[in-house]
Amino acid sequence: MNFLIFGAGAVGGYVGGKLALAGHGVTFLARPSVVQAINSRGLRIVERGAELRVPGARAAIMPGDVPVERLYDCIILAVKSYDTANAIEGIRELGLGRLAFRPPILCLQNGVDNESLLAEAFGAERVIAGTVTTTVTMDEPGTVVVERERGVGIAVERPFGRDVARALSAAGIATQSFAGADAMKWSKLLVNLPGNATSAICDIGTREIFDHPSLYALEVAALRECLAVMRAKGIAVVNLPGTPSGWLALGLRYLPASWLRRPIRNSLVTARGGKMPSFHVDLSRGKGRSEVGWLNGAVVRHGEKAGVATPANRLLTETLEAIVAGRVKWEEWKGKPERLTGWQSDRVTQCGAV
Repeated sequence: MNFLIFGAGAVGGYVGGKLALAGHGVTFLARPSVVQAINSRGLRIVERGAELRVPGARAAIMPGDVPVERLYDCIILAVKSYDTANAIEGIRELGLGRLAFRPPILCLQNGVDNESLLAEAFGAERVIAGTVTTTVTMDEPGTVVVERERGVGIAVERPFGRDVARALSAAGIATQSFAGADAMKWSKLLVNLPGNATSAICDIGTREIFDHPSLYALEVAALRECLAVMRAKGIAVVNLPGTPSGWLALGLRYLPASWLRRPIRNSLVTARGGKMPSFHVDLSRGKGRSEVGWLNGAVVRHGEKAGVATPANRLLTETLEAIVAGRVKWEEWKGKPERLTGWQSDRVTQCGAV
């Protein structure tokens, strides 16, 4: 199979690299530094203490540099959600839709709204929903480090979804099939939330957040709001590859929050390998954009439509977006959790977070 992958960061590099190692044709569209690294010295994957050099992978910066005479069997989107609109324009620019074969699009992005944007642009029959739970990082362009291997989830409601799932599995990626997209994507959203926005806003690590009683209460409130929105939409929580999302939901629903603090904290610290969450990474690197609007913000938007109040997620979304946009100074929030925790006593008590 031939794959065209938008994004050669950690996720795109990992999935594309494994596919290339299995003998598939892989072409990346990526930022210049990554393209230069891949085309000059090749893509490298470091896992289980071994370095794998990926042969044959190609990379381009602009859609116009991708050879359209090659029939791609699948397009994979592995860019941040704030780049979805650009990716859609890139696919249109390639002219792939004018070929006899219109390749399906596998969406491996975080968030719950990207698939609908792709469906609107290219037709729902072409969109395959997916999620990656393996923890991967790219500390230098062209080198992917597998921190903790879990796998990927693929919704197989579209016929081609099963073919993609088989290809990923044969490439050595633990692959779990799901009958539908919503439960899979929302369950991933749930586990993406803890500590992510708070870490970026306050410039502190995951362990510090969960050791701070009021910040922990805020995190639990945000998670319970997400679950309330899912219930209102009739979406179940499911366990993802190597990620017990369902158990987290059961604990949040039936157990006192104090019982959950240590297992959630330890799980997140272990999963992230001591590294800062993605929102913090984007903010500290001065990217000027954040996925908070596609994660916490999605809880707010869907909550409004479902009639579910989401004050914790709204606070986190609006605060981080204001910092990213430069409307408020990050220095005014760094190391000052009390600025976030002053909001909640009545609301958190009502949610049962303390």
